[in-house]
Amino acid sequence: MKSDKKIAVVDFGGQYAHLIASRIRRLGAYTEILSNEEPLSVYESYAGIILSGGPSSVYEKGAPLLPDGFFKTSVPILGICYGHQLLMKALGGEVVSSNSKEYGPAILEIQNPDSLLSKSLSSKTKVWMSHGDEVVRMPDGFKIVASSDNCRYAFVSNESKKQFGIQFHPEVTHSEEGEVLLRNFVNLCNAGASWSISQFLEEQISELQKKVPPGKNVFLLVSGGVDSSVAYLLLAKALGKDRVKGLLVDTGFMRKNEVKDLMDNLHQVGFDLTIWDESQIFYKHLESEFEPEKKRRIVGDLFLEAQSKATDSLGLDSEHWLLGQGTIYPDTIESGGTKHSHKIKTHHNRVPQIEKLIQEGKIIEPIADLYKDEVRELGRLLGLPERWIERHPFPGPGLVVRMIASPETKPPILDFSDLALAGKKAEVKILPILSVGVQGDQRSYAHCAVLNDFTTNWKELDECAVEITNFKKEINRVVFAPGIPSFSGVFHYTKLTLDKEHSDILREADAIVNRILYEESIHTSIWQMPVVLVPVGLRENSYGVVLRPVESTEAMTANFYEMDRKILESITKELLALPQISLVLYDLTHKPPGTIEWE
Repeated sequence: MKSDKKIAVVDFGGQYAHLIASRIRRLGAYTEILSNEEPLSVYESYAGIILSGGPSSVYEKGAPLLPDGFFKTSVPILGICYGHQLLMKALGGEVVSSNSKEYGPAILEIQNPDSLLSKSLSSKTKVWMSHGDEVVRMPDGFKIVASSDNCRYAFVSNESKKQFGIQFHPEVTHSEEGEVLLRNFVNLCNAGASWSISQFLEEQISELQKKVPPGKNVFLLVSGGVDSSVAYLLLAKALGKDRVKGLLVDTGFMRKNEVKDLMDNLHQVGFDLTIWDESQIFYKHLESEFEPEKKRRIVGDLFLEAQSKATDSLGLDSEHWLLGQGTIYPDTIESGGTKHSHKIKTHHNRVPQIEKLIQEGKIIEPIADLYKDEVRELGRLLGLPERWIERHPFPGPGLVVRMIASPETKPPILDFSDLALAGKKAEVKILPILSVGVQGDQRSYAHCAVLNDFTTNWKELDECAVEITNFKKEINRVVFAPGIPSFSGVFHYTKLTLDKEHSDILREADAIVNRILYEESIHTSIWQMPVVLVPVGLRENSYGVVLRPVESTEAMTANFYEMDRKILESITKELLALPQISLVLYDLTHKPPGTIEWE
């Protein structure tokens, strides 16, 4: 039952608009996502309004605004990031491009503990920043509630009008007391409890029964991950097991023994599953492709072709069968799925052909409004075994996005001779590879910096990574080389293509890493650990392996995982024993500025 006391989240295209809504729902208030172009009367019908972040700058022509009279409303308003800057500028403040852009953690110091939204916050608290602009002058009537070292107006308020602006992101789990602030806002709005994952399940079953009427069935693309598995079980519960079939496409880029393991495990929980081997087709179309976006589009198109061939072979006609996908919300957001959002990367289930089918009502995505933590919670309600729920996420394109394919000619390396780390013994080199990231709600495709193994202190390594990515927008990722105290030699660049030979190398490396994670009982301490093959080594005709363990809950933000150094040494030793591997790197990048996957 939805509450009459609803909170609106106005979407300006930020990466976290729906995450804000999810967080508020988890605090017991029902939320709805609105555009910035609704009539004023619509906004005024809500108990509270949150203005999301976004990739635009408020001072630029064409930046998304709000209708005249919006800020005269008596409804409580909380502006976050872009929403904060819009609130400030609309009421007479000033916003400029910042000389010190922030992408990552910052310490917030509370100056006014008596604000309606700062109640119960610690005097110093860690928050998450992701912005390139900043407020330099507040409007009349506003006062500073809190500041960070690089952001004076990080938290401001007009208490009498119940208007608040914050530059940081309280909705992400890396803002340690973000939930406290959001709860304060919910309480201020007097919004009642109304939402739970069990309610979502009940409502979604009813909705799916309407979308897939009698006489229609669903053919679901299954990867074996938790998302597609939960989507399958939800569809089966709503429609009946006899109306849902699963297709697992063997792309040739699966992990070692993955197809057999999936077949055995999924049959045990009642899946009607067909395996379709398309590995040779995928190798043929991908072996000469190097650009991340093109790789993802090719994978998406090939999945559709495989689905079409499989449905023809199985006699499943389009008149009676719809295509199902285990899409979750981060897939749609990073693909530019909201009006003002900037595309970070195209997910394989968001290529143009898929988008066209969605518009035509031919695709069913039962969990597309959920985040990973909510999907897992839903999986428990649906009876998915815990061992399956706790599996590390694995991308739909598989190892395709974990191989940095590269031609014979390496990309140019920009001059970063001015890059120095004050007071640190670290050596910094720039690798001749590029990776995908997100900075200030926009996609980046930028350089990777590598540090020597100058310290065993994770905090020092973290500080270096944050300093580098904040200082140089051309760098979106920082790694370090365990076991290499000094860079005495040069990095060798070797051509890497998306074929069976190279995917076999990565399969072996990935299997080694995951075996050790289980042996050391740290698998469940890590949210996800991509193992990435890169075209850089310490000798000719060899490659590097990047370890990317992260901590997260919803995949929209992430911290790198601080692994026990003895375990890291063990992993490094076994990887370097592979004849094709001469370099191991450990990713120190938070998200943002680096995405969890490298592509």
